[in-house]
Amino acid sequence: MTGPKRLAVLLAVGAPFALAFTAADGRMPDDGRVVFRFADPDIVESSGLVVTGDRVHTVNDSGDLGRVFTVDAGTGQTTGVTFWADDPDDVEALAPAGPGHVWVADIGDNGHERDEIEVTRVPVGDGDRTVDEETIDLVYPEGQPRDAEALLAHPVTGRLYVVTKGVFAGELLAAPPELADDAPNHLGALGQMPGIVTDGAFFPDGRHLVVRTYTRATVYSFPDLQSRGSWDLPQQEQGEGIAVAGDGSVWLSSEGSEAPVLRVQVPRRVQAAMEEAAPSASPTATPSDAPTTAPRSELSDLGAAGEVDAWPWLLGGLLGVAALFVLVRSLRPH
Repeated sequence: MTGPKRLAVLLAVGAPFALAFTAADGRMPDDGRVVFRFADPDIVESSGLVVTGDRVHTVNDSGDLGRVFTVDAGTGQTTGVTFWADDPDDVEALAPAGPGHVWVADIGDNGHERDEIEVTRVPVGDGDRTVDEETIDLVYPEGQPRDAEALLAHPVTGRLYVVTKGVFAGELLAAPPELADDAPNHLGALGQMPGIVTDGAFFPDGRHLVVRTYTRATVYSFPDLQSRGSWDLPQQEQGEGIAVAGDGSVWLSSEGSEAPVLRVQVPRRVQAAMEEAAPSASPTATPSDAPTTAPRSELSDLGAAGEVDAWPWLLGGLLGVAALFVLVRSLRPH
């Protein structure tokens, strides 16, 4: 086959599928904008993320001291460290906890041995400090151990939610509206989440939340937990952090030395679904408000069934078949 004919074949076969890929989100995938890179050599496994104005708060994954880093979002330099515990078990997430505070989530459990997990509300900001705060015990339903890496705090009610990290699907669990520091707080199941969730956060409206895996993000309405769409995230070394800033932008962090923090746009189709289907119910869901049928799990990294936009690929396939037919006819000897 000559060079021009080979090029024609590649264009004819590839163009329709490239068109379909672009049409799936109304644009090419968002690689994210690098806001900054962590400059602190002690930040090597960013596993939780909270954005407050021009400051970002993060924690290292399991194995680190009990500390929270406050970082200047303009420079990537650490401006403060809060030491809150000597020897936490497995810190995996952060969540907003009101002005100048975050919730630290000691909730990881790769061995599925913990029927209770802990959260602690600690002060953060510029400057170093050591605090001695009361931990809050959260007990899983039926006392059944689960792994978890995501803690969410509702922006209106302040109520805490844990997303478990199942292989093919996880659960959204609600803490009691009022937490007791001198007694166990029992978590209640609200509904199903995707598999392999590594973090999550609420949007400022309190009526939507986003969870991430290592490769994808999914937005749900709240409290009915209906999927409003999912999309591929930029490639990261090991993406374990997600936060929603006050302006609604989505920020991502990853494990790794000098790892970049990215800001990505929610795809237009997901934004449209959020605007069109905002739930009218109060955002103060309790376990008794859980849907009678859990929403279908999104496509996980390990192959769970999920939601995809089929029509662009169908269109691309039909165009591809048509292009091949025309191409074959054009290449036939005359």
